[in-house]
Amino acid sequence: MPPSEAPPRPPSTGPARSARTGGSRRRALGRTAAVAALLAGAALFSPAPAARAAVPLQKIGDFGTNPGALNMYVYRPAAMPAAPAVVVALHGCTQSAQVYADNSGLTEFADRYGFLLVFPETTAANNSSQCFNWFEPGDTGRGRGEAASIRQMVTRAGAAYGADPARVYITGLSAGGAMTSVMLVAYPEVFAAGAVIAGVPYACADSVVTAYSCMSPGTDRAPSAWAGSVRDANPGYGGPWPRVAIWHGDGDTKVVPRNADELRDQWTAVHGLDQSPDRTSTIGPDSTRREQYLAADGSVAVEVDRVPSIAHGTPVDPGTGPQQCGSTGTAHFIRSICSSYWITGFFGLDGSAPAPGGPPAPTGLAATAATDTTVTLGWNAVGGAASYAVYRDGARIATPDGSPFTDTGLGPGTGHSYAVAARDGAGVEGPRSSEVHATTTGAAPKCWTANNYQHVQAGRATTSGGHVYAQGSHQDMGLYNTFVVHTLKESPAGHYVVADGTCP
Repeated sequence: MPPSEAPPRPPSTGPARSARTGGSRRRALGRTAAVAALLAGAALFSPAPAARAAVPLQKIGDFGTNPGALNMYVYRPAAMPAAPAVVVALHGCTQSAQVYADNSGLTEFADRYGFLLVFPETTAANNSSQCFNWFEPGDTGRGRGEAASIRQMVTRAGAAYGADPARVYITGLSAGGAMTSVMLVAYPEVFAAGAVIAGVPYACADSVVTAYSCMSPGTDRAPSAWAGSVRDANPGYGGPWPRVAIWHGDGDTKVVPRNADELRDQWTAVHGLDQSPDRTSTIGPDSTRREQYLAADGSVAVEVDRVPSIAHGTPVDPGTGPQQCGSTGTAHFIRSICSSYWITGFFGLDGSAPAPGGPPAPTGLAATAATDTTVTLGWNAVGGAASYAVYRDGARIATPDGSPFTDTGLGPGTGHSYAVAARDGAGVEGPRSSEVHATTTGAAPKCWTANNYQHVQAGRATTSGGHVYAQGSHQDMGLYNTFVVHTLKESPAGHYVVADGTCP
């Protein structure tokens, strides 16, 4: 097998760390080799080609004591307002700050909406495959190692650029996604929200050995147990907890999709919510399935975005459209949906948040008509409004002059949530209306009742670790045998949910 896919050597039996001098450090070679094979070869990444374009990044040399020996890079948009928001973006293994800036599409939205980007970067001195050490206790606790270094970068951004401390967000891919989980737990008062791409729950692993099982087949714990790990890390913290978006490819065999379910279980339980989505929809050109879990005030506390048919990587959609971004010129940036567009919206950085002094919220919003591919909306006019902003599933899709408005290009039999906000002549947007839910017409959902073996053979489910999981929803259906029987409902096409006793 290629060297990058060689089995890992056991972790070093010597001390976990050597002495640090002047903020730099060296890992024990045995452990570094194990991590390299784990994250770069057998589990997360193979070497990637160089990026095709170079985004101008500024390296910040002095941002604190830097106990994790990381590098700090910043992308500052040309038009940046006073007190900008900050998004911290963590690269994956074998990648760099530059690679992630060049390909993820985040800088395109920083330019569009004026927020500051901070790109932490680990090095081969920390990990031979340049992975953030998301499973090392010395790097994942508050005030420790890499986690502390990233926290210092946020402080530096605030001091140097006047960044708004109430609008700090974090996202990352794979090992960077796992480190995103770490930062949300270690510093919940710092980050308003985070987005984990192809990552794992917090406290899923604390060694190379447990990291293997965490990534595949995944670690199954009760939501209360996952939430307990979060609260135990900050026993004196009473909230509020960060909002969390979870992005995962349905075809990911490196960090299996079960991790998206476990992340959902962890963060819904932290927010005191159950694990049944309050609303579901499809977004993007590939019909990514979105599940949203709402807080008491109606805001989205947790969101799961399941990208169909893609493997391990950051979803991008190269192009010049308003919902497109990124590049596929480097490995593990996969053409599907521009995740950075939707993550920017989840963070509230897309200009959709209501501004003080805007018009009042429209009333009377209703879905007045629907076809297989369209939904027509109507609402009461707002005095003084020059236009309106229409939101589908939380994302702004149009700014018509008034009612009615027809949303086109939808899939048959798909459900969507809509809201409308009024805009004055200067484009200042008021609060959104109450949401309405509408479903396009089309064929009724299809249902199948069969044993787990038959569901797998028919392609309605997959098997991993002796258990069967519904295709698309990844619901655990029990053991892979002919004795366990379930009814599966397909809606939309290719997405199956367990519907025992309820499927029409």
